[in-house]
Order: sequence, then structure tokens, then C-alpha cells
Amino acid sequence: MAAQNMPGLHIGKLAAPTPIVQGGMGIGISGAGLASAVADQGGVGVISAVGLGMLESASRTHYHQTNREALVREIRTARNKTSGIIGVNIMIALSDFDTLLLGAVDEGVDIIFLGAGLPLHFPEELSPERMRQMHTALVPIVSSAKAAKLILKYWSKRFNRVPDGFVLEGPMAGGHLGFTPEQIDDPGYALHRLLPEVLAAVAPYEQSRGHKIPVIAAGGVYTGRDIHDFLHLGAAGVQMGTRFVATHECDADIAFKQAFVQARQEDLTIIQSPVGLPGRAIENDFLRDVASGHKKPFTCPWKCLKTCDYTQSSYCIACALNQARAGRLKHGFAFAGANAWRVDRIMSVHELMHSLIDEYQAAARASETAPAEG
Repeated sequence: MAAQNMPGLHIGKLAAPTPIVQGGMGIGISGAGLASAVADQGGVGVISAVGLGMLESASRTHYHQTNREALVREIRTARNKTSGIIGVNIMIALSDFDTLLLGAVDEGVDIIFLGAGLPLHFPEELSPERMRQMHTALVPIVSSAKAAKLILKYWSKRFNRVPDGFVLEGPMAGGHLGFTPEQIDDPGYALHRLLPEVLAAVAPYEQSRGHKIPVIAAGGVYTGRDIHDFLHLGAAGVQMGTRFVATHECDADIAFKQAFVQARQEDLTIIQSPVGLPGRAIENDFLRDVASGHKKPFTCPWKCLKTCDYTQSSYCIACALNQARAGRLKHGFAFAGANAWRVDRIMSVHELMHSLIDEYQAAARASETAPAEG
């Protein structure tokens, strides 16, 4: 698909026709179906690696291997559906991070997005030499310039390379957030304020390495006008998750998608996740029960997150998210971005991508004809 006057996105040796990355959403929300559809329309399609073994009737004692095998199948399925760019989102906080990372690298996926932690420690199989030579692009997800600087400094010293890009995720994102509850609504932590700081942190390494390190803006990006504005501020692209939930190709059940269509602005709430982080979700009876102190009995299928003390948790977040994906929202809930209430219908990925391009073009034309300030 031609991106018309919307610029493409270059990450390492990869070039996407449109500067749109579809955010990775687990458990099973963004699988091969959604990722391949986005990639086929010129964006970067992303499979969430978390908990894919829960989507299958597998032994509870071999989830690490089951998760890896399921991830490899998702990557191959996506590859069979498109020749576009396919990425994988892997949470560093996962107990099977090493297993999933090696599976994605061995499978030769185009990009790995590294979130929910600082990517400073890798499995022994990924030697510094292999890290320098691998074809898979590595893109950490950060929420501050401080985190970006730390990663750049460590990778330069340890691997003699830098990340192929960064996703800067602001506090309007859905799911787990890299901010304190007080920072989430603080204007000082708004995405448009954080972006220049991260761009400044990246600039010296771009100069010393002799190539661009793209920064992708994420969290609350909803329209083509938003895309235009963030690219004007210096972002190389944007990441969007919420918009892609309400598409026919999204891998979740229709009831999950309808929760976004029906959500009101007052339904978006910040919860304290069992993993110890704040997160944004669509409030429902399940979350109201938890907030009232009701414990949801569960058996931990496997300790999926390193930071989760399941013995003290009132519910299993992996199970709750999987139940919601399957449409059983009485037994779970949906993570969602701050703009989820603006979703009013379900459409195809094709229609969504073209509407974003049209909105971007309108914003670009308006910018060109606007009178100069001063």
C-alpha cells in the first residue's frame, strides 16, 4: 500500500511504507491475524509473546516450552499471510523471557520490541558478537530519557552496538504503565514533553554511530492528526494499540472488541496490578469486585511474571486477561488506552489505515496553509 505523502519508517535495515507500529497486546489480543493484517497494509504488525501457551490445552508443567512453540507458530502463520514487517513484543519481566527471546531470534522475526523492564541482561546464547551481527532489529520500550540513556550506554560498552530504535510510551497508554500513579496525570510527563528529552538523549549516539536511531511515540496516539503532530515534533513513527483492537482482524473475541465500542470516558480507570504496577483498564464488574476486596480464587498456572507474588494476589492477571480475550469479561477485564472511549465501531485494518492516512494528509495540508506565528 502506498503511503502517499506520509513518510515511511526505517528501523535498522527495515523500511515500512507507513510510520505506524501496531502495539503488542497480550494475552492473545495481537496474534498472527492482526499483525499480518497491519503488516500487509504497510505498517509494522506486532505479535504479543506473553502467555500464548494459555491459548492452548497444554500441560501446566511445561508452559515455558509451550509458550515458545506457540510463539514460533504465530510468527510462521503471520509470515504465511504477508510479506510485510512482523515484530514480536516480549516483556522482560516474564519468567520465560530468555526462552521467548531465543525463539523469536532463531525464527528470524524482523523486530523484537523489549518492554516491561530494562533490557540489560540477555541469555548466554546471545553473545556480544551475535548481538552485533543478528538481522533481527531490537527496539526497547522506555518511558523516560533516563532509561534510554542507560540502555544506550550499557549496550555501547557491552555489545559495541546500540538499539535499532526506541518506543517511547507515555502515560496515556493502555496496560501496565512505567509511571507512578501521581505521574500519570501530571502534564510534565505528557508524551509531547517526554519526546524531546529522549530525542536529545539519542542524538549523541546517532552522531557517533553515523546512523539514525528512530524514536517511536506511543500512548494516546489516536488520529492521523496525532501522527502528524508527533512526527513534526521529531518522532520517526508512532505506536498504536487501542485503535487496532476494534478491527475485524484483531485476534480477540467480539465481546472483547465490543467492550471498547461501549466504553465511556468515565469507564477508563487506573488499577494497581498484582505485578506491582499501575495499569489502565476498562472498569467492569470484575474490577469492581476486586476493588471491593473480593479475592478471585485461582491456581497459578505458572509464575509468568518475575515480580508477581501470586500468594498475595487477589486474582491472577494472566488468567483474567485470557478470560477477557475469550469474551468472558465476567471473569476478567480489558486493558485499554486513555482514548478507548472514542472507539465507536469495529472496522477493517484496511479501512483504519486509510482513514489514518487521510487524516494525516488533512493535517499536513492545514499545517502548510496556516499563517506563520509572529
